[in-house]
Amino acid sequence: MKTLDQLRRDATALKKAFGAQAAEAVQRVISHRPRPEGEPLKHADFLHVIAREQGFATWPHLKAAVETEGLDRAQRQQRLVVALKNGQDHVTEQLLSADPTLPQDHFALSVLLYDRAAMAKMIATDPALATRPAPQLPPLTVLAQSRAIHLFPDREADMLAIADLLLSHGADPDYGAPQQGDHALSTLYFALGYGNNMALSEWLLDHGADPNDGESLYHATELGHHGGLRLLLAHGADPKGTNALLRAMDFHDVEAVQMLMDAGARADDFNADEVGGEVHWTVPALHQAARRMSPPDMVALLLRNGADPTRVYEGVTPYAYARIFGNSALAQQLEDAGHATPLTEVEALLAQVADGAVPERRYIDPSKLPAAARNIIREILHLPGKLPHLQRLAAVGVEYDRPDSAGVTPVQAAGWVGLPDVMQALLRLKPDLGHLNNYGGNLFSTILHGAENNPDQTRSDYIACLQLALDECVALPRRAIDQVGDPEIAAFLRNWAADKPGQVVETGPR
Repeated sequence: MKTLDQLRRDATALKKAFGAQAAEAVQRVISHRPRPEGEPLKHADFLHVIAREQGFATWPHLKAAVETEGLDRAQRQQRLVVALKNGQDHVTEQLLSADPTLPQDHFALSVLLYDRAAMAKMIATDPALATRPAPQLPPLTVLAQSRAIHLFPDREADMLAIADLLLSHGADPDYGAPQQGDHALSTLYFALGYGNNMALSEWLLDHGADPNDGESLYHATELGHHGGLRLLLAHGADPKGTNALLRAMDFHDVEAVQMLMDAGARADDFNADEVGGEVHWTVPALHQAARRMSPPDMVALLLRNGADPTRVYEGVTPYAYARIFGNSALAQQLEDAGHATPLTEVEALLAQVADGAVPERRYIDPSKLPAAARNIIREILHLPGKLPHLQRLAAVGVEYDRPDSAGVTPVQAAGWVGLPDVMQALLRLKPDLGHLNNYGGNLFSTILHGAENNPDQTRSDYIACLQLALDECVALPRRAIDQVGDPEIAAFLRNWAADKPGQVVETGPR
């Protein structure tokens, strides 16, 4: 077990290696992004990286845990915190079975496990605990981050009693956790969009949480049911100016789209989003329908509710967009309604490719692609039956390794969705496997993130994707084996590490 002095020496060694631009050290620092890119790093930043690698939010949190509990027990407690927040039920059960005393006198774990008696006792001793960060966010927000309701549904009454207790001692149901810039994630978002916890979500809304928090309505469309959407709309959520309708279209959820339109959503809600310093206009509904292969009943609903069949988005009409993305049903609907538009030379070539052709000796200059089609491979790779289309696009010169606005490359996106056939096709094109996206993730860590966060895993095979990445000699971080939530994935990684120990590294993105 490492001491604080050893951890400090690790930070000093990392700082030295980073100064020499050692590849592993650079990747470790980038993975945890201690400060905005371009700003000079201080010694505290390397301590921060060490803390993150040990599973703690900051160096002060790691230092305090080691001083009070010793690193081994503190790490197990922190692992339990992570498991409860990420819904890693088998990890939670395993840790509590091995040591039922882990939550003892640990305030955050008492909140996350809905331990009503422990909470009441601690707050009676120190009422300020009800609003004091635990360790970073107020306890009510931590309560909303817990996914334990799905493992312990019988504790719902205790959970709501804790919420009442915190409220009576000054907790704010409408608190927003600060994120980058001016953006904030609300307590309601964590309960509803993140935790799928309808009981706590209703409690929060009944006690003053703002349903228009910029996140909850969007993520309510991802839950696989309409309970959250109905709850938000009943409490006055306004879908105008949000991307909730477009997100519902991703799942071909005609009922959800109708609900949102009944509440005031417009098919063409042109709002500007700033991404990477550039302003991007929200995609109009018919263009969204084209690139998501929306069914005819979805398109008919959009047209009945004011979708503009002539609207130009990033240089392309809805008809051209449908032809480029191979949505022949939508193209036919627009033709039948008299809204077909002439195709440019590049659009015509892309339409040929979408229709199944690979024209001989004709190639696309990526710089001449309309902005709407620049990331077309990234846009279609997750759609059923689109692999041949993707391969034809690559054959005529469309960029197959172009990162999107979040820095995610197509091969990473295929791994996140869990599609080994698509991932294998992209790997044959020799993409950059060392690329780190804007979240600090590489191919391996992006696959693991998708395994735990992808809301639609009906076609996913994450073990096959991980095997493809490992077959390409992508490094296997040792700590990933213990941190992954799926027991089958954990067993696969454990077996791989035993068979190929030389591929295991002590650090790396997770």
